[in-house]
Amino acid sequence: MTFLASSAPQAVDHRGPVTGAERALAPDLVRGTMLLLIAVANTGNYAFAGQPGVDGTPHGPERIFNLLKMTLVDARAYPVFAVMFGYGLVQLARRQRKSGATTGAVRSILLKRNSWLVVFGLAHATLLYFGDFLAAYGIVGVISTLLLLNRGDKFHKIVLWIWGLQVVYAIVFGVMAVLAIVNSSGPAQELTNSTNPSLAATNYGASIIDRLQEWPQHTAFVLGFVVIVWLGIWAARKQLLENPRDHRQLLTRVATVCLGITVLGGLPLGLVSGGWLHVDAEAVDKLTFLHNLSGQFGGPGYIALFALWVGRLTAKRSTEQLGLPIIAVSALGQRSLSGYLFQSVVWLVLLAPFTLHLGDRFGSTAFTAAGVAVLVWTVSVVAAYQMKKHSYRGPAETLLRRLTYGR
Repeated sequence: MTFLASSAPQAVDHRGPVTGAERALAPDLVRGTMLLLIAVANTGNYAFAGQPGVDGTPHGPERIFNLLKMTLVDARAYPVFAVMFGYGLVQLARRQRKSGATTGAVRSILLKRNSWLVVFGLAHATLLYFGDFLAAYGIVGVISTLLLLNRGDKFHKIVLWIWGLQVVYAIVFGVMAVLAIVNSSGPAQELTNSTNPSLAATNYGASIIDRLQEWPQHTAFVLGFVVIVWLGIWAARKQLLENPRDHRQLLTRVATVCLGITVLGGLPLGLVSGGWLHVDAEAVDKLTFLHNLSGQFGGPGYIALFALWVGRLTAKRSTEQLGLPIIAVSALGQRSLSGYLFQSVVWLVLLAPFTLHLGDRFGSTAFTAAGVAVLVWTVSVVAAYQMKKHSYRGPAETLLRRLTYGR
């Protein structure tokens, strides 16, 4: 699109999608890396046909694996994408406005894109995996476009107060959970998986029917991450990830506080899942709630940590000098939608009871699932790097952009 010089900016309908040169490294590196944690979490769900996807009676190294998974991965990876989704909304709107697009045109593009995300999510949940987040992102994106994006700085400070109250609530509930451990007196309760019928279905047709029943409930449950998305909107307005070295002090505080809450909040249930902590059913319920509550802090915590790392990496080197692994992982981050959907296809083929069902074919279901997760993520990194070399955005990204912007 070409613009003629004039004394005043000319209103345009909209500009096309972002170019590679406009992308910041930190968001893409975060997305690409966090897809590994998403893979580890979801393979566990598939292999054990339920959540949280761990062996309730682990042995040997499985105990350490369960501890790490429950403390650092489960309920801690998806909040990263929630923050990044809010961040991306602001980036998209900012680029459109800088091109001269009208406020109405920007709103139209965002509403269109997020509406298509809901469609993507419905297709994903119907055909592949009930634990879809795309539709929820689309719904929250529509809400954010209508109610949050065109607000001033004073309004967006509200989310900081909400987040502060959540920190206090997490600390108070953490104390209650510790008291539940101390006062535990009943029979020891093992951590068990809550069965998802679609993951245990013995044929594909039955799994579709089950997913159509499970998906609405899952989507309604995760819509609560609108506050985390809003936090991403606030961060994007401050351009924290574009200029991490300019915000080092803030990012250090966020990483320290949020990751501290995430790790400490997930550790007790991690110890239960590893067989080191034995408490009654009531205490396990409280520890499970604390685990999920503290998981939301993993989003800003992990992102701040990566932003600090990127700030150090780029202090003396350009992006092209960062090395092949970092460039390849960031290439996956640029194609995170395709990477996410690719994972769901592979889990269905490799782990479902009516396909290869690899989770039951080796000695350890947990390590089989984790090995598959790492292997599939590695394949997706290699594929994304090849796409980057050939200037191909990725199939899902290309389709979404075509639907949003037209040809």
